Amino acid sequence: MMINRRTFSTALLAGAAASLISTRGMAAMAQPAKARNVVLAHGLFADGSCWTEVIGRLQAAGFNATAVQNPLTTLPEAVASVQKVLDRQDGPTVLVGHSFSGMLVTEAGVHPRVSALVYVAARAPDAGEDYTALAKTYPTPPASAGIVFDGDEGRLSEEAFLRDFAGDLPEAKAKVLYAVQQPFHKALLTGKTTQAAWRSKPSWYAVSTEDRTINPDLERFMAKRMGAKTIELKSSHLSLISHPDEITQMIIEAAGGR
Repeated sequence: MMINRRTFSTALLAGAAASLISTRGMAAMAQPAKARNVVLAHGLFADGSCWTEVIGRLQAAGFNATAVQNPLTTLPEAVASVQKVLDRQDGPTVLVGHSFSGMLVTEAGVHPRVSALVYVAARAPDAGEDYTALAKTYPTPPASAGIVFDGDEGRLSEEAFLRDFAGDLPEAKAKVLYAVQQPFHKALLTGKTTQAAWRSKPSWYAVSTEDRTINPDLERFMAKRMGAKTIELKSSHLSLISHPDEITQMIIEAAGGR
């Protein structure tokens, strides 16, 4: 059978694309190195204390867990805060990010001590990708309307925090979390990642099916694109607090355990 140049070129491009997807999936699902260290990064509307429930469980399982205090100023400064903590680890480390800090996992995850990546209802952009433009291809989640600004600093209103951010938590618990919410700088949202660690590191993703802060279908798209091992939890955006057992187990799996 004769193959013309156009047909050959199309087949060649299709084969290259399939090879890229296959390679990416193999990297994402490769068996991770055994790790005893876990570094956890928080996103917007929170601070490091949001990981308390998971940290206690990891420590009980024998892990060395450290929560990063993300400055929420600019993307480079936030990434640097993660890199400093990674530099202090003494061996293979699982890097975990919630919400906005998926940007930090994606960028800082290329660090040589990082053995695996875990995304919890998190952003997972490609290198150089405009995440805001990507998010706009899906229906806008309700929490976006609850962001209020004081000059260059943004935060969630109490109503939006309780309903759209922490909707499946007891109100008293959600109010405590609201009280420690850290404001973010507008400049933080303009940054773009220059790396995509999920292209070369084993990756896991926890989708929150009741999420009102990041569209659940966007979460599914990002998880599928990176070839991550994915779980779905009937949870608000704060699955790390409402479902700490499942999130902890996923991190332990990423650390090479069961």
